[in-house]
Amino acid sequence: MTYPSSARTVVLIHGLWMTPRSWEKWTERYRAQGYRVVAPAWPGLDAEVEEIRRDPSRVAGVGLREVIAHYEEVIRGLEEQPVIIGHSFGGAITQVLLDRGLGRAGVAIDSAPVKGVLPQPYSTLRSVWPVLRNPANKNKAIALMPRQFHYSFTNTLSEEESAAAYERHQVPGSARVLFQGAFANFNPRAATKISFRNRRRAPLLFIAGGADHIVPPKVNKANWRLYRKSPAITDYQEFPGRSHFTLGQDGWEEVADYALSWAAHHDLSRA
Repeated sequence: MTYPSSARTVVLIHGLWMTPRSWEKWTERYRAQGYRVVAPAWPGLDAEVEEIRRDPSRVAGVGLREVIAHYEEVIRGLEEQPVIIGHSFGGAITQVLLDRGLGRAGVAIDSAPVKGVLPQPYSTLRSVWPVLRNPANKNKAIALMPRQFHYSFTNTLSEEESAAAYERHQVPGSARVLFQGAFANFNPRAATKISFRNRRRAPLLFIAGGADHIVPPKVNKANWRLYRKSPAITDYQEFPGRSHFTLGQDGWEEVADYALSWAAHHDLSRA
C-alpha cells in the first residue's frame, strides 16, 4: 500500500565501499513517483566509481564525523525536512541525523550498528576482519577483493552476478570509518553515540536482510530494541533471503516500495 506524503524530498545515504551509484535504481523509481531525490556522496567519493578506483587516496582518512557533518549540512540546506533512507553505514548515519532532529521519517537498511549495539556475529567479524586485523590500515582506503565482496555483500548471488555487482559498484572505503564504527563501544565520545530515549525523534524503520552477512538480523534487532524506552515510533521489518546488496539484487523493488510507503505513512501521522 502506498500513502501520500507531506514531504516530497528523499535523501539517500550510501554505505562503506559504495557510492551514490548504489542507489541508481531507487533514485529512478522514486523520481518516477514524483519525489525529489538527493543522493550525495561521502566526502572524497564525489566521482565516478572508476575514477575513485584509480585514485583511492581521495577517501583515505575520512572519518565518520566528517561524513555525518556533510549530510547534516546538506539536509539543513534543503527547503523542507526530507525522508532519510540510509544503507549500511548510511543506516547508522540516518540514526544520528534523526537523533539531531533532522528528517520527517527515517529508514535504516541493513544498518551498521551505532554505539551501544553489542552483538558481533561470526559473519560480521569475517566480513570486516581483512581491514581491522591491521591497525596500520586506519588511515588508508581499503578495497574488498572480489571473493570478500561475494561473501560480505552478495552471498545470495551467483559468482557471475556478484562479479558484475563488484565491477559496477565497489570502491575502496575509508578504513577509519570502519575502525570508528567497530570500536564505538569503547569510546565515550563515539561519532555514533545517540540518545535512544529521544522522544522528539522522527519515526524510524529498521529493514534487515535475512541472509545478510555483514549486518545479520541479530544486529539490527539489537539496535532496534535499544529504542524501546522511547515513545517515538520505531519499527522493524525483515526480508528473508536477502543479502547486504539488497539495493541492487533481484527483488529490490519490494524493499524500495516498502521503505518509502512506511516513511510516507508515518510522516503523514506526524503532520
